[in-house]
Amino acid sequence: MILIYTPKITNRIRFIFNLIFRDLLHVKFNITNKTSEFRSYEGPKINYSYNALGDELFFFAHNLLFETGIKQQDISFVSFDGIKCPFAGFKNSLLPFDPFAAAFYLTTRYEEYLPYKRDKYDRFNSSESMALRMGFLKKPVVNIWAETIAGFIIRRYPNFIFPKRKYSFIPTIDIDSAWAYRQKGFVRSVMGYLKSLFALDFPEIAERTKVLSGLNNDPFDTFDFQFDLHQKYNLKPIYFILFAQYAQYDKNIHVFNKGFQSLIKSIADYAEVGIHPSFASNKAPKKLFKEIQLLSNVLNREVTRSRQHFLKLSFPCTYRNLIEADILEDYSMGYAAETGFRAGICDPFHFYDIDLETETNLKLFPFALMEGTLRDYHNISALDAIKHIKPIIDEIKAVNGTFISLWHNESLSNQKRWIGWHKVYEEMIKLALP
Repeated sequence: MILIYTPKITNRIRFIFNLIFRDLLHVKFNITNKTSEFRSYEGPKINYSYNALGDELFFFAHNLLFETGIKQQDISFVSFDGIKCPFAGFKNSLLPFDPFAAAFYLTTRYEEYLPYKRDKYDRFNSSESMALRMGFLKKPVVNIWAETIAGFIIRRYPNFIFPKRKYSFIPTIDIDSAWAYRQKGFVRSVMGYLKSLFALDFPEIAERTKVLSGLNNDPFDTFDFQFDLHQKYNLKPIYFILFAQYAQYDKNIHVFNKGFQSLIKSIADYAEVGIHPSFASNKAPKKLFKEIQLLSNVLNREVTRSRQHFLKLSFPCTYRNLIEADILEDYSMGYAAETGFRAGICDPFHFYDIDLETETNLKLFPFALMEGTLRDYHNISALDAIKHIKPIIDEIKAVNGTFISLWHNESLSNQKRWIGWHKVYEEMIKLALP
């Protein structure tokens, strides 16, 4: 067991040491604020305070973990192992920065509680991210720092053994629109024809007609392809279903459509299924609860996983609403406009509510890349996509983390702007396998 001394044991202290030692390094530890207990302990020990007590492993502590409330932080940076690390400027410390304060700031998304610039969907703009501005967004720095801390312990206490971590891969699919043309109903089909007619998009009119007449398959119906591919590589995907009332940003099939319900049940026969809370539900908890209940009724089981439609996160309200709705796992932690690690970490971790200063039971599963980020935000072609995907996977494998990918059924259609991306998906899977 590792004993950690700190002059004040706060909820922030408990959270971040749980994250580093329990969740990432998988070792037992205890925290004390008694110097006598710490001095007399003969096993591995760490001093996280303002002053060294002896020749123990000493990490100089920033004030962040001893504070309560939220305020603008004056953050200094220092380069360490090629990364600009925050909360720097400490002498006589094993590291020239505070990895525990830095990990807390990143994983709690502290900066998203502060005033920030919003994008057109009222989301935190990734360009405001400290990780992007400092150039470490594409590195799972919290995992890297945990391994660095473990290295110090092993060198000082060579008989102490850390369990081996195991890399894992979780493919996830969002179903924003199950079909491009089918099952839309008479009114939406007519409106689709009129829209294409006004745009003089005659190929679209022809394609819609062929699909609705049964001559062609619906381009978004890639579910057999997905099933075959996941079976081929023995993968266990998670699907997130948009199951909501039709609205400006929520345009899936009607929730009472029998064909749609049948599709959902067939997917649930071989994969885990979660809710894709609608854009409209983000500020309307009653809508969220209703969507979850409707999906639960179709599946005839509890729904405990979620990913926000449009990745719309608002701290802490979004996660509080999910907790109230008995969601246990959320997979929204990532950016639409950038690949990488929004919370600086590539493993599941618990949501810490800074307003309430408490670690919750809601577990967050950060994804590292979305195909739409590459294609739509960075205009990367299918031919070049793997060049951008492989480094992300390599970073995660280097720390034996968890790689979570985000794709959509429509991006596997091999049509229009998604020509060639079905091959990218399989190439990504091959690279991502353990």
